[in-house]
Amino acid sequence: MKLPYAEPYKIKMVEPLTQSTAEQRQDWIAKANFNLFNLESHKVFVDLLTDSGTGAMSDRQWSALMSADESYAGSRSFHDLKNAVNKITGFPFLLPTHQGRAAENVLFSALVKEHDVVPGNSHFDTTKGHIEFRKASAIDCTIEQAFKTELEHPFKGNIDLEKLEEVYKTHPKDQIPFCLITVTCNTSGGQPVSMENIKAVRELSKRYGIPVFFDGARFAENAYFIKQREANEKDKSIKTICLEMFSYGDGMTMSSKKDGLVNIGGFVALRDEQLFKKASTFTIIYEGFITYGGMSGRDMAALAVGLDEATELNYLESRISQVQLLGERLIEMGIPVQKPIGGHAVFVDALKFLPNVSREEFPAQTLGVELYKEAGIRGVEIGAILADRDPQTRENRFPQTEFLRLAIPRRTYTDNHMEYVAIALKNIFDRREEITKGYEITEEAPIMRHFTVKMKPA
Repeated sequence: MKLPYAEPYKIKMVEPLTQSTAEQRQDWIAKANFNLFNLESHKVFVDLLTDSGTGAMSDRQWSALMSADESYAGSRSFHDLKNAVNKITGFPFLLPTHQGRAAENVLFSALVKEHDVVPGNSHFDTTKGHIEFRKASAIDCTIEQAFKTELEHPFKGNIDLEKLEEVYKTHPKDQIPFCLITVTCNTSGGQPVSMENIKAVRELSKRYGIPVFFDGARFAENAYFIKQREANEKDKSIKTICLEMFSYGDGMTMSSKKDGLVNIGGFVALRDEQLFKKASTFTIIYEGFITYGGMSGRDMAALAVGLDEATELNYLESRISQVQLLGERLIEMGIPVQKPIGGHAVFVDALKFLPNVSREEFPAQTLGVELYKEAGIRGVEIGAILADRDPQTRENRFPQTEFLRLAIPRRTYTDNHMEYVAIALKNIFDRREEITKGYEITEEAPIMRHFTVKMKPA
């Protein structure tokens, strides 16, 4: 009999959680204007809003944090981080930032201008926001299989090469600053990109003289799927796969709050020294001096260790197995989810879950509110609210998929919590025909509205 997975760590510290009544949750979510971001964390029992900065650090990371160097310039902790990034990615130049969207701000300030287009695989919200803020456009070139939730495809994060080449053919080269590969592709369900596809994107882009950059927030999880699903990669270590993967790129942005296993931090890593010098100016303006950016020495020290731990197979097997556990449990219950289960989250198909709620009343947001009221569980909408309005027409954009994302923090919850989440969703699924009305927006920001949107029942 095959042994089940077991966490490759033991628990040293615990944090109490608040349990609440249905009446309390009904009141709290109404006062939060039906926006799950507006809830105070102590009013949430199981928090699956995001896996960004919500994980638990190891004893090695805490030890590094305590012995860090807080020098303003040239700190030892910066050089430890630079060496760790170079070892895993191969990129020689590093600019620390306080988080991933800050890294995007620094890099895009150096590269993206008005009327540019940035092709890639389902850009995430902050990525698209930074592009559109500069009056440029993000063009989604994800394969069509990604939008068919029932379809089992090993690499739904892949870029469609025909779509990408069409962008290259129909736009002047000086309007395409780079192609962006997001690994794993969060918006399409935490889906990985194959090494074969990464190579092909690089080769195609090279023919047209277009640089390739990575959004590497969950690069280690992507490497794990490559090892599991590509035959010629199965005997390689995770670190070897990461080094090969990044060898096909010119640089990357990183939200270290994901696969860096820290609570704050990010970076830009680059291959070209001239671009590094150009981006350094924006680091100094927006973040801080180039050897700390937006990070303290202690956070850089913890990140250097976290990158090493996140690229170890035993950690990744445990982390992804827990996500798979929740996803498989929901599938057993008949609950529609994006298949196969992604690396960091389970994406519930809200269009199939709540067929009686119209798209104009935001089914994924409706399901998220119902899940909170049912059991104090907080997820996040990856659908029309997150997609924002079209910058030109100001009409709501309705993407092909409408998900409630349940993002699992790293090394934080037990499998009992996953079962709790599954049963709560099943309870809602059993009464789904009764849910016929959703929500309407009463107040929204002009860009990246989902963080602060205010809503009321439709």
